[in-house]
Amino acid sequence: MISSSQDIRAVIIGTGGYLPEEALDNDAVAARYQLDTSDAWIVERTGIRRRHIAAAGQMASDMAAEAARAALAQAGVDVSEVDAIIVATATPDSAFPSTAARVQAKLGVTQGFAFDISAACTGFVYALSVADAMLRARQARCALVIGAEVFSRIVDWTDRGTCVLFGDGAGAVVVRATEGGERGVLSTHLHADGNHADILLVDEVAGVVRMTGREVFRHAVSKLASVVDEALAANGLQKSDVKWLVPHQANRRIIEAMGKKLGLPAEQVVMTVDRHANTSAASIPLALAEATRDGRIQQGDLVLMEAIGGGLTWGAALARF
Repeated sequence: MISSSQDIRAVIIGTGGYLPEEALDNDAVAARYQLDTSDAWIVERTGIRRRHIAAAGQMASDMAAEAARAALAQAGVDVSEVDAIIVATATPDSAFPSTAARVQAKLGVTQGFAFDISAACTGFVYALSVADAMLRARQARCALVIGAEVFSRIVDWTDRGTCVLFGDGAGAVVVRATEGGERGVLSTHLHADGNHADILLVDEVAGVVRMTGREVFRHAVSKLASVVDEALAANGLQKSDVKWLVPHQANRRIIEAMGKKLGLPAEQVVMTVDRHANTSAASIPLALAEATRDGRIQQGDLVLMEAIGGGLTWGAALARF
């Protein structure tokens, strides 16, 4: 039982990821969809070499549940302890019920609450922020925060400028309310500006992603730099205090630019975009899962997460693992 007299921290105690079985490299995508592109062209501009594609009938909730099971297993947490499930997704199973409710049923969780968050590629940071606030407010004690996307169903496979950028997958973290200590989410910082909604959106008529790439890149560099400074200043920290940068995996150039801004060597920047492309809200938790499971991120490390997505939305989170 959590004492009301103690400060509560939301501590990430487990991570998990799931990628669909089918993986297509750049040449396979170009051949399958008869695109006028090449592996060299895609790699040079994005750093992407392959992406995973969900099987027919495989939904966001299916992948989310698999990632959640992996995170729960790593944390050593039983489903009976989970009292909140928050799923960040731009590709839900349906308008309603929520994908989170579907995940709740698939996991066999019979208590607590579940809901979705829609903030495109920034969705995981938004969801982690909400979970952090709820745990601190004692509305929950153990939460699953999940990002899950099936972007292969909303890209225009005739548009080489966008279709090669995205992939499917899910990532999850288990967050537990813990009394005191130094570990946990230090702060989260969220922003949105709907005036730029039209540079990255799902076309209402065609139902596919449309993007003005140069504009998105321009906003990404400036807004991510600003929110990173905001997060560090809010905690009285210096760039040198950051052990790991775990960014949204959209584009190698943006990731490398943010690493240089922080003065971090490449080996302290977690990059997975080459292996599964942009998985939107799933990209940060997928990267966290890889870097915790291979031993890079250790207990006590200060981790900075940041993302920008359609909305425009952007944000950052600082957490000590």
